Amino acid sequence: MTRVAALDKIATIFADNKTIPMRRIPLWLFAIIALLYFSAARVDIMDIDASQYAEMSREMANSGSYLHLYDRGGDYLDKPPFLFWAGATSIRLFGVNNFAYKLPSILLGLLAIYATYRIARKYYNEQTGRIAALILASCQGMFLMTNDVRCDLALMGWVALATWLWDEWLDRRKNIVLFLGAAICIALGMMTKGPIGLLAPAFAVLSNRALKRQWRAVFHPAYLLMALVIGVCLIPMSIGLYQQFDLHREKFLNGHYGQSGLRFFYWTQSFGRITGENDWNNGSDISFQLVNMLWSFLPWIFLLLPALFLHYRNLARNRFQLGNNIRESLSYSGFLLCYLAVGMSKYQLPHYIFVAFPFAAIACAGLVFELTEQQRYPKLSVFFKKSLPVIGTLLFVGLLLILTVVFPAGWAWLAGCALALCIFFYVCLRPETPVKPVWIGAAAMILINIFLTHYFYYHLMSYQIGNAAGRYMHAHGIGSGDVVAYRVHDPLPSLHFYANGVVRRQELKGYLPADTGQYVLTEQEGFEELKERGYELQTVFSGRLFKVSELTPTFLGNGSRDKATRPYYLCRILHVGARMSQ
Repeated sequence: MTRVAALDKIATIFADNKTIPMRRIPLWLFAIIALLYFSAARVDIMDIDASQYAEMSREMANSGSYLHLYDRGGDYLDKPPFLFWAGATSIRLFGVNNFAYKLPSILLGLLAIYATYRIARKYYNEQTGRIAALILASCQGMFLMTNDVRCDLALMGWVALATWLWDEWLDRRKNIVLFLGAAICIALGMMTKGPIGLLAPAFAVLSNRALKRQWRAVFHPAYLLMALVIGVCLIPMSIGLYQQFDLHREKFLNGHYGQSGLRFFYWTQSFGRITGENDWNNGSDISFQLVNMLWSFLPWIFLLLPALFLHYRNLARNRFQLGNNIRESLSYSGFLLCYLAVGMSKYQLPHYIFVAFPFAAIACAGLVFELTEQQRYPKLSVFFKKSLPVIGTLLFVGLLLILTVVFPAGWAWLAGCALALCIFFYVCLRPETPVKPVWIGAAAMILINIFLTHYFYYHLMSYQIGNAAGRYMHAHGIGSGDVVAYRVHDPLPSLHFYANGVVRRQELKGYLPADTGQYVLTEQEGFEELKERGYELQTVFSGRLFKVSELTPTFLGNGSRDKATRPYYLCRILHVGARMSQ
């Protein structure tokens, strides 16, 4: 083609927008999402769980003790060690900061997206694989997990990788790399959050093969070797648990003497929540995760529910055997069985179901495949096309409320919101293509989360006492050993992380900070008590605090926020009171 002909073709394209249909999900869209994930390092780490894990990673990096887990110097028996190993390694490389702690989990989240793409591509086609990856990457839970990093994002990565490699190995059994990769990913998943790292991929892979009546794949003798590989990988963690707890039955942890670390990890922490052996119980029932998925799997939850219903209706009609336009059940059964396993627990939190989001994304993409390429369910197709623009518009209304009512923004942020809204409407008004609704949903979530991450979460974290006071201490050279936290009601794992050292707590009435030149971090009650007892204090830093993980209407109202928050002070002790209690 000559240069003139090429220019003529380009001119023709720009003259007629209808010749540029949005048929393929481009890779640059995933690059934008990944950039947004990494930019979440700008947002401080949230109390309680995420900041506790970050602080434990910092302590591990300082001590070099990778087999035994400690939280502010005390024995820790709750989560397995992988997140702390990864966080400590990253902190040693990049220093004590948000980026270092969040980096390993974000990378594993990206691997989960890639594995989701590979599974969907295998059972459907290239386009459906990209749609599945985009659905997972753009759901609200993924954006939340990159801001509030816990174990679940890393667990999702290992589970998705293990599922893909395991299922791929069953079709290419001579490939030892796939076999070992699946076993190692399962082991790493178990070292991230317990037996669910094995159960989740097993639910998906084996149920799918059972419905295909491939019984040799379900009961393959090579699984004995896989179990051996997994067991070998778990040896370092098991040794650490045995040394720290099983050899020291005199220790008092979680309200009990003589706990076995091995039994706690392999049974009590997971299965004990179903049997009642685990003391944790918040009264959650089987509907808890579904209710929370109405926000955490936005906007795709409205695709997932009909996808599950239609799949199992068709499966029942087909006598629970794959075939007759039922390409796979790996995603559907993987999600449903994970949901039931989590839902039977007597203690649940909303992020527990995130491990099953890759399966949910593939199920949604499978329904999109049926609606667009197979032209099935025309009424549902109409709902799919009309609902996502409405959902996206409502989400933008919520964003405008944040920028005008919750944290009133300046003109620059409002102008940015107007630009984002124009981009969203541009996508909505583009010529019709089969995957246009997917573009609309993804565009809404990406654009809105730019503002949630860099405006809402960023301002929200200014009301968390630990990171605000800890950053001030670190910036002004105030050592953690020179500060006492007195009558601070909120937990403070973020304070220790951002101060780069453990700050002592003194909570007993009458047991007050006693050294001139030291600093005291306290709330209004403690501040007034110190004044009454004759302390002369110089306030060097102050602010207002709120438990940011439990938002209330009073806090969200800019005019009523002072009623929901409490003042705190970081003070230098100029003179010790003469009326100290003995």
